[in-house]
Amino acid sequence: MNTTTVNAEKISGFKLPQLSELLTGALVSSAIRLVALPLAGILAFLLLWSITAQNIDTSLGKFPGPAAVMEQFNALYDEHQRSREKEQAFYERQEKRNAERVAKDPSYEPRIRAYTGKETFLDQIITSLVTVMSGFLLAVAIAIPLGIAIGLSKPLNNAINPIIQVFKPVSPLAWLPLVTMVVSALYATPDPVVAKSFLVSLITVTLCCLWPMVINTAVGVAGIDKDLVNVSKVLRLPALRHVQKIVLPASVPMIFTGMRLSLGVAWMVLIAAEMLAQNPGLGKFVWDEFQNGSSNSLARIMAAVLVIGVIGFLLDRGMLTLQKLVSWDKSANQ
Repeated sequence: MNTTTVNAEKISGFKLPQLSELLTGALVSSAIRLVALPLAGILAFLLLWSITAQNIDTSLGKFPGPAAVMEQFNALYDEHQRSREKEQAFYERQEKRNAERVAKDPSYEPRIRAYTGKETFLDQIITSLVTVMSGFLLAVAIAIPLGIAIGLSKPLNNAINPIIQVFKPVSPLAWLPLVTMVVSALYATPDPVVAKSFLVSLITVTLCCLWPMVINTAVGVAGIDKDLVNVSKVLRLPALRHVQKIVLPASVPMIFTGMRLSLGVAWMVLIAAEMLAQNPGLGKFVWDEFQNGSSNSLARIMAAVLVIGVIGFLLDRGMLTLQKLVSWDKSANQ
């Protein structure tokens, strides 16, 4: 009885926080976690980078700090704008010349030649993105069905697993010469649909990002809850219906885990492949600037490095967002 009295007194003397105070506290906590701490980390990184850069002398001058890199970002954008103006003027000249020739000779068939100016930094970014997504989607089309088949069939798993384990750790540097030679031998056409360099990069990316998806899909399919499998057996679902209604929904989280890993691998492999094979893209841009050796080269390379990192991060976030939309498992947040 006494205990009840004491607790009641304590409770009556305790001031419950207002709902608005709780919400304000939660908002402040979220703002610190989502904005203030990352911003503090970025500022600390920029400060450390700036101080370190001032103390590094290279054969091309001082290592570029944040200000020099930002200056090159502006210069690269200006170069892109000038290139677009040249391109527009090039096509306008052709149209004017064709119009004059048609006026003199109505039977003349006008022709428009493609602009062959040097690709700008933004053009290289777009080329790399198109290549990596093409190679990645091709790998998805191969890896997910193969992973499902391996996960459903133990004999098939035993047959293919050694091949996967052998080829999985092979570096793209080893694949690239082989792919280049094979594409050159088989894709010898005077009127190619796509550039040979694009095909080499695409196949190299596909070969290197195939394995994480195959392995994760197979593991996800093999680990499906036995109860779900039994339900499918009781309902006597056909094989394709079983895959559609049981296998795919149950293994979606593991499939997306493999896809996220593969996309990260694809992006890294592509940059290396473009550097080595001199195929158009960000990797070629980095290598060209390294070979150029001008006073701005290091800052331009650093700008490209930052862009490569940001794009890689955005690709991963995009895949994570897609996973949250499609998958029933909403726990993936990193």
